Amino acid sequence: MNVKEVEKLLKDVKTGETSVEKALDILKNFPYTDLGFARIDHHREMRTGYPEIIYCAGKSIEQVKEIVRVMSERENNVIGTRANQEMFDAVKSIISEAVYYPMARIISVQKKKPKAPESRIAIITAGTSDMPVAEEAAVTAELLGNNVLRIYDAGVAGIHRLVDKLPDIRSCRVVVVIAGMEGALASVVGGLVDKPVIAVPTSVGYGASFGGISALLAMLTSCSTGVTVVNIDNGFGAGFSASMINRME
Repeated sequence: MNVKEVEKLLKDVKTGETSVEKALDILKNFPYTDLGFARIDHHREMRTGYPEIIYCAGKSIEQVKEIVRVMSERENNVIGTRANQEMFDAVKSIISEAVYYPMARIISVQKKKPKAPESRIAIITAGTSDMPVAEEAAVTAELLGNNVLRIYDAGVAGIHRLVDKLPDIRSCRVVVVIAGMEGALASVVGGLVDKPVIAVPTSVGYGASFGGISALLAMLTSCSTGVTVVNIDNGFGAGFSASMINRME
């Protein structure tokens, strides 16, 4: 429930369209719902503009199922990240409109479709192996109400694949660059565009990449201005941040 929905509820009480008892029933779990193993923050959308998003990894199938069930009872969209097929199957058994994005590992229950701004978010990967992280970023941004331009497999080993797409990239409001190995693509893109660049290091790479630490350090020490960095493989964090930038008025 967001600010507008609370205001409408209070207005309906004043006009008699909703009883005081019904309003109290709706609002009694407004701050959060305590499930014992989780306390679902219903107040978050009012504070931040976005409802709470479920991090499914580490939770049991039944826990994910119950959290999604409670959240879907409200009019907010539900997003669960790092979910597996078994978790989705359990959610689907009780919520028929649930959708699963296998590569992104995201479960979605969409109750309302946010109006997308005209500006877009560009999501670029260095290689095909970075696509799971990129899809997590792209699907997150789309579910939060954004149009996304995907440009995959455009790493520095064949830089002409990136240059060809520069006009499209420059037409976007924010750019997410996803790369493993040495993570050089973020610096290259940062030096070619006048838009904020969100760099995502991935754990893709040979032994000396240290599970993404090499790319992380390279991105953190980038000489290109306007490049900010999220954690290793954090496609969700990049997509969320890109959405906040793209939707700023």
